[in-house]
Amino acid sequence: MIDYTPQSQLSLKMFKHLFQQELDKKNRWVKLASLIPWGSLEAIYSRKLDAGSGRKSVNLRTFIAALIVKHKLGGDDRGTIEMIQENIYLQYFCGLPSFTTQPVFDASLFVDIKKRLGS
Repeated sequence: MIDYTPQSQLSLKMFKHLFQQELDKKNRWVKLASLIPWGSLEAIYSRKLDAGSGRKSVNLRTFIAALIVKHKLGGDDRGTIEMIQENIYLQYFCGLPSFTTQPVFDASLFVDIKKRLGS
């Protein structure tokens, strides 16, 4: 017996998901989020920023977490943003208050930050 669901029968409205349930406390990203000293990392990173000029920055926790995701998963800039956009656990890790289908920031920010921080 072959089990098959044709594309014409799939509907996003009818797709069941677990978003109304709590996230799994055993998930690697949930565990890692609780181990990282976010305040210390934000303090170090913010030394390179000028608080009095330019537009409002991306949330520092979100950006630092995205850098960790990028290096831990070995993704490129755009691929990292897409992974975060698609994964509720990565969004939690990045400090977002709820799931969103929007990118957390433009991938080009990775290049800007590399220039700012230097090697």
